[in-house]
Amino acid sequence: MADHTPRTPHEPSDSPRPADAAPADGPVAGGVTADGAAAAITVEDVREAHKMLSGVSRATAMEGSRYLSGLVGAPVHLKCENLQRTGSFKIRGAYVRIAGLSTQERAAGVVAASAGNHAQGVALAASLLGVRSTVFMPVGAPLPKVAATREYGAEVRLQGQVVDETLAAAQEYARETGAVFIHPFDHRDIIAGQGTVGLEILEQCPEVRTIVVGVGGGGLAAGVALAVKTLRPDVKVVGVQAAGAACYPPSLAAGRPVAVEGLSTMADGIKVGRPGDVPFGIVDELVDEIRTVSEDELSSALLLCLERAKLVVEPAGASSVAALLSDPGSFEGPVVAVLSGGNVDPLLMQRILRHGMAAAGRYLSLRLRLTDRPGALATLLGVLSVVDANVLDVGHVRTDPRLGLTEVEVELHLETKGPDHCREVSTALLEAGYFVTG
Repeated sequence: MADHTPRTPHEPSDSPRPADAAPADGPVAGGVTADGAAAAITVEDVREAHKMLSGVSRATAMEGSRYLSGLVGAPVHLKCENLQRTGSFKIRGAYVRIAGLSTQERAAGVVAASAGNHAQGVALAASLLGVRSTVFMPVGAPLPKVAATREYGAEVRLQGQVVDETLAAAQEYARETGAVFIHPFDHRDIIAGQGTVGLEILEQCPEVRTIVVGVGGGGLAAGVALAVKTLRPDVKVVGVQAAGAACYPPSLAAGRPVAVEGLSTMADGIKVGRPGDVPFGIVDELVDEIRTVSEDELSSALLLCLERAKLVVEPAGASSVAALLSDPGSFEGPVVAVLSGGNVDPLLMQRILRHGMAAAGRYLSLRLRLTDRPGALATLLGVLSVVDANVLDVGHVRTDPRLGLTEVEVELHLETKGPDHCREVSTALLEAGYFVTG
C-alpha cells in the first residue's frame, strides 16, 4: 500500500484566489539556484518554452485505459512521454536550457551527468542546436543507453561507480573547461521546459481533475504543477516517489531540501537523494500530495502497461500507474497519469517482468525435496501438469549438507494464472506427498 503525504494547498481548489495573489500570468513560484541566482518562473515562461519546442519535441499521445478506468471508477488517461523523442520528457527541458545559452556559452560546449534519460535529452538537444556536448555516465550504465547517447551526438565518458561520483566528475570537467553544466532538474529553464507537459495535458484533456506524476529531483512535477495550477487551480497534482528513494516527504516536513541516504529502487529515473532547490519551492507550494509506492507496485505497474496498454515503460515512468494500482479509490477523475519515460534495459525488463508476475500472483517460485531416483522428476512434473502450471525453469541441488543421502532439492519457477491458482498448485504438491521448503 502506498504511503500518502497530503499537502495543504496554498489555495484550496474550491475557493477563489485571494485578492493579493499573483494573477494567472504573473509569478506563481520561484526558488534559488545552486549559484544563488533568483529563479522566479511564470506560466508565460512555460508558454514560451512550448513555442520554442514546436517542431523539436512531440505533443505526445494521450491514451485512455479501460482497465485503470474500471479500477479507479472514473476515466483514466495515460500521457505517453515514453513515446517522446529520446524516450522520455527530458528533451523538453534540456532543449530549452541549451537554447537559452549565450553565443559565448554555446561555444564553450555543455556537459551533463546521467545514467540514461537526461544524457540522451542533452545529447540530442545539443546536436539540434549545434552545440558540442560531453556526457558523463556511470561505468555500469546500461549499454543501450550509452550507445543511444553517443548516437545522439555526445562524447560519452564513463566515470564513477554511482551517479554521485559521475556528477562530481562532470562538474569538475565544467570547472576545468568552461563548459556549461546542464543540471537535470535544478534550473528554471529546465522546469519551464518540463512544464510544457502540463500545458499539453490541459489541451488534450480539459476535463481533467487529477494529474499523477513521478517525482525524482522534482523538475517535471514542478513544471507540471506550475503550468496546471496557474491555469486550473481546481486540478489536483499528485507526486509519486519510490519508497526506497523518497527524498520529498522528509524535505517537505523540514521545510527545506533534505538529503537522504541508502537509496534503493529499480526506478533509476526517480532515484534522487535530494530535491533541487528550485523545484522544491514549487512542489512545496503547488503540489497537493506526495505518495510513495513499493517495488512490487512499480513492477506490477510496468507489467500492466506492457500487457494492457501495449506500452513499454521504465519503472520510473510507471510510478504514476503504481500509485493508481495501490489506492485506486482515492483519485478524483478524470485522471491523467504521466508515463515519463520508456528507456529500460532489456535485461532489467526481464527481471522486472518476473518480479511483476510474482507480485501479481502469476509467478511462483518454490523448493521441494525428492527422493533421488530415476523418474522422480517426471512424476513431479506430472502433478504440475494436472493442475495446469507452466514450468519455466528447474534447478537441482544435491550437495547441500541439509539433504539426506538419497534426497535432492528441486527449485521450480512456475507461471500461474493468479493467486488462487498458486494456492491450488501448492495444495496439489502437498497432497501428493511433497515436502515444500520454500
